[in-house]
Amino acid sequence: MEINGLLSKLPKGMRLFIGTFVIVLSVGFYTGLLFVSETSTTNPKGIEENYLGNEVDEDAEIMKFKKSERQMLTIVHTHILSMSLVFFLIGVLVWLTNTSIKLKLFLTIEPFLSVLLTFGGIYFLWSGVTWFKYVIMFSGFLMTATYSISAMLVLYQLTVSKKPMNIINQ
Repeated sequence: MEINGLLSKLPKGMRLFIGTFVIVLSVGFYTGLLFVSETSTTNPKGIEENYLGNEVDEDAEIMKFKKSERQMLTIVHTHILSMSLVFFLIGVLVWLTNTSIKLKLFLTIEPFLSVLLTFGGIYFLWSGVTWFKYVIMFSGFLMTATYSISAMLVLYQLTVSKKPMNIINQ
């Protein structure tokens, strides 16, 4: 079965359904990034303070305390599960686009590595391996970039319609 380019050949109603899903998924994804921005975790010091606390910093505007093990396990567990599903779903759609295999492989495999590095890295940071804050920043950036490229690619290919296939008779 040939799936390359299938997305743009789907009937208009299915393309509209998938496009709406990708837009709503993107709203959720980018809202999460806004939350990260609000918690000052977009720089190495902020990442460290968010999980290890800042109670020794007398000049801190907002007092933060080190997260408990239960909090950390909840954060890591829920994010790895939910982000894996997000990237699985967007990845399936990427595989239905008319794009090179190498790009598809990168856009669909890399996010899973970034999810592990970002949220596993947060746990390592919390455990005392403070240099992991840089891994967290880089992998978080890469995860966001691959999501953005994937979502734009899917939305673009949904709008570039080819002759719709009759999926009932296939």
